Amino acid sequence: MRKLAAEGLGTALLLAAVVGSGIMGERLSAGNMALALLANSIATGAALIALILAFGPISGAHFNPVVTLAFAWRRQMAWREVPGYLAVQSIGAVLGVWAAHLMFEAPILQASRHVRTGAPQWASEIIATFGLLVVILGAKGRAAYAVGGYITAAYWFTNSTSFANPAVTFARAWTDTFSGIRPADVPAFILAQLVGAALAAALFRGLENPMKTVLFACVHNAGRSQMSAALFNLVSDPDKARAISAGTEPGPRVHPEVLDAMKELGVDLSTVKPQKLTTDLASTASLLITMGCGEACPVVPGLRIEDWPLEDPKGKPIERVRQIRDDIRVRVAKLATDLGCARIS
Repeated sequence: MRKLAAEGLGTALLLAAVVGSGIMGERLSAGNMALALLANSIATGAALIALILAFGPISGAHFNPVVTLAFAWRRQMAWREVPGYLAVQSIGAVLGVWAAHLMFEAPILQASRHVRTGAPQWASEIIATFGLLVVILGAKGRAAYAVGGYITAAYWFTNSTSFANPAVTFARAWTDTFSGIRPADVPAFILAQLVGAALAAALFRGLENPMKTVLFACVHNAGRSQMSAALFNLVSDPDKARAISAGTEPGPRVHPEVLDAMKELGVDLSTVKPQKLTTDLASTASLLITMGCGEACPVVPGLRIEDWPLEDPKGKPIERVRQIRDDIRVRVAKLATDLGCARIS
């Protein structure tokens, strides 16, 4: 529910910024369309940066159905979450339009008469959405600034002023202001956006580094995450994947009972120093496995996250630490197989 609330509220604020800045820009530009578009694009880009920074740690700050669909297709979020995301994005977008109307004393319920149709505009939407997805997939932890900058630019270099978002497109059909789009033109725009997103999600795989990085995260980075990373590296092909670990509150050293349990397998962790889990570090990973750090773990747009409910081995007798260790061995072996990077003996 926290994720859905963040997605809905973030999308509403985004549309309030898009439509509200369009109204303000048109009113103050004295008929100069270029000046109105400049105001609209700068305000939209700035709002995107702020909203992604604010809501990214909670929901990933998609604010866009094609982003959600692309992440699910790439297995960076669960498909079961998709319907809720799409619903709140669409509802939030319409509420944001209504909020803009309210702020500028315009009729709340409107339908746009702004004609936006034709092959050049459809091609623009394919290119705009393709570029947006590539930026999001590539930027990861720096997505807020990359997306804000890209959308600001795409307002100008695309013939359609870069809607690049089905929820935004649908909502802008219900404002007869500078930012609007005629309802009859909406389906073709959304189809073009879906095509652009699909192309980006498929083709971006060819640009990505084939080496997978798995980040194991716990609180102190002194037990569970250290064992998980070391054991994953034992069973995975080093040419295909590697594991690192970190903690939200890293301790001074690896727990002694963990050192003893891992030595039994021939793994020496005595020289390893726990490190801080940061957004920058998480953005380097292909997969984040959490175990006990909960909401303190960063949320990076596009990063697949799984949670392993493992007991903290700190202070436990060696027999119990061995059980935790062996549970992790089973989990990392399955993970390496699922990722297609298991070491061939």
